[in-house]
Amino acid sequence: MRRGVVLYGPPAAGKDTITAALSALDTRYALFRRLKIGSGRTTGYRIGSARVHAELVESDAVIYSNERYGNVYVIDRPELDAVFRTGGIPVLHLGQLRGVQAVVEGYPVRWCTVLLRCPREVTRIRSIERGDTDTPARLAAWEATEEDLAAHPDTVWDLRLHTNALSPDEAAKAIDSHLGHLRF
Repeated sequence: MRRGVVLYGPPAAGKDTITAALSALDTRYALFRRLKIGSGRTTGYRIGSARVHAELVESDAVIYSNERYGNVYVIDRPELDAVFRTGGIPVLHLGQLRGVQAVVEGYPVRWCTVLLRCPREVTRIRSIERGDTDTPARLAAWEATEEDLAAHPDTVWDLRLHTNALSPDEAAKAIDSHLGHLRF
C-alpha cells in the first residue's frame, strides 16, 4: 500500500527537522518538494515559472496551490507520482487546512496527517535562530494557522504533536510507528 505523510503546522513548528529525522529512520521518507513560483528561500522547493504553473493547471495536474509570502506554492500530481514510482514515502509540508483536505481527497493513498503545534514565542525564537529575514510574516502565518484550526475544530488528525515538548527523533518515531513500522 502506498503511504505518505502530511505535516501541518505554522512556520518553525519543526516540519523540516522532523522530515530529516524521518529520513534518518528510513531513507524512503522523502521531502515532497513543492513547485515554487517566486523569490526567496529555494531550499526544499522546485523552482518554476508562471508558465509551468499554467501548464499544470491546464492539464489538471495541480492537487493544491496557495499563495503566501508573495509566492505561489504547488503540490502537483506528476511530482507525487514520481516519488511513489521510486518507492518513496512523500512527506508534505502544509500550513493550510484546505491544502491538507485537497491532498487527502485528491490523491488517494494512505496519508498520515500530523498536526504540529508550538507556541507563538517558540516560532519567533526558531525563526530568528534559523536566520529568517521575514520573521513578522512567519508570525502572521502562525496566527493564520491558529485561526484556520479554530475555524475547523472537527478536523481529524492521525497524530497531534507538540514540537516544543518532544524531540524531532521522538516525533519521527511516533509518525513511523503510526504508519505501521514500514521496514521490510
